[in-house]
Amino acid sequence: MARIKRAEMGRAKRTETVRVILSLGDDVSTDVVYPGRYMATVLPSETPAYAFADDAAFQAAVKAKSVPAGAVIAAGDNFGCGSSREQAASCLKGLDVVIVAKSFARIFLQNAINLGLKVVVAPGFAADEGDEIVFDGGCVENRTKRTAFDVTPLPTARQAIIDAGGLIPYTRTRLVGAAART
Repeated sequence: MARIKRAEMGRAKRTETVRVILSLGDDVSTDVVYPGRYMATVLPSETPAYAFADDAAFQAAVKAKSVPAGAVIAAGDNFGCGSSREQAASCLKGLDVVIVAKSFARIFLQNAINLGLKVVVAPGFAADEGDEIVFDGGCVENRTKRTAFDVTPLPTARQAIIDAGGLIPYTRTRLVGAAART
């Protein structure tokens, strides 16, 4: 667990405090995130209803539309392992959550970037459901546990795609910008 001095944590502008709505361990499969029995449902507007379909408490929050935008799903190593189904990232994007994990499976991470799902890699990260989290520059601060964890930044181009909302909006913006310059 990485601890960062309070003085270092104050350098970047703080964002609002968000809560961890789901805390998971290592090796969370895409089949857990978006079970295969729902693969007939692929529309991004419909997939969020099936996020973590086998977790009754999480599903109750989804059905009640009480998952707050920007809420955190905390995970361990290798989040999104298993099949390459894009719906696992799509359903989470549709819920407008942030996934903070120690590490991500390669294909899930690329799907998340392409769709504009907010992901944060924080190798030492640990949080429980209900913990209050603040993103503070290069670290994630767990206010509840009074700990902070270094963030491994994504490459600039990958972060730009997420910030644009995904690969399609990113490409559209770049093409419009290029056309305006000609």
